Amino acid sequence: MHGEVMMVDGRDTPAEPEGSGQEIEPSPPIFNLPNSLVFTLALLALIYVVQEYLLGPEERAYLVIDLAFAPLRYAYPLAEQGYEWLWTPVTYSLLHGSIEHILFNSLWLMAFGAPVVRRIGTVRYLVFWALSAVASAFFHAWINWGDETLLIGASGVVSALMGAACRFAFPGERGYDRMYGHLLPRQSILGAFRNRTVVIFTAMWFLGNLLVAFGVTLFGADVGPIAWDAHIGGLLFGFLTFGLFDPVPARR
Repeated sequence: MHGEVMMVDGRDTPAEPEGSGQEIEPSPPIFNLPNSLVFTLALLALIYVVQEYLLGPEERAYLVIDLAFAPLRYAYPLAEQGYEWLWTPVTYSLLHGSIEHILFNSLWLMAFGAPVVRRIGTVRYLVFWALSAVASAFFHAWINWGDETLLIGASGVVSALMGAACRFAFPGERGYDRMYGHLLPRQSILGAFRNRTVVIFTAMWFLGNLLVAFGVTLFGADVGPIAWDAHIGGLLFGFLTFGLFDPVPARR
């Protein structure tokens, strides 16, 4: 999963698995995604193809500058500039800097987006995407206030989806349940920290991002500078605010 810093409904809800002692439960398919998530992946791919293969260098530069998030924009009076400051906190999440960048983010999006979308539906998912992108961007801006670099990539949103999944899709006895986790009750914030699987997963995730922050190159992190701070902002947003999006009652 990458957030890159550049210089310059379908609400598909599968039934509960059935089986008796005489039957062998089939393995879930690798790709069984809600329609809205399929649309998201197609949109990200389409934008990348247009950006990299259908535009010339000058048009590509204008596209990235007009849609990418830059902390520098907010260090100046907003009334003295164009309206890019208004949409770039969301549109940056639709851009990617390389095939590796979009592939890594798409894989993580399929893994953690599927149970969240199945649970909250398309409309809430779209709102969640926009708000988590904003939260990730401004957490990045807070750490890098006035920086002129450009932030692109869906990894802040993907991190938010991970944080949201930690509130319901990690039943202690089964680890991470991508296929049927959306049917489980939501854990409270404190209750999630009593889940050993959630604690180990988030601890390893934070460790990886902190290593990147200190300059350690991890697998898949050599595609460009990594916005580790946007990842952290996204995860915190998804984990702490998921209850506002979840239509399923919390566990009592």
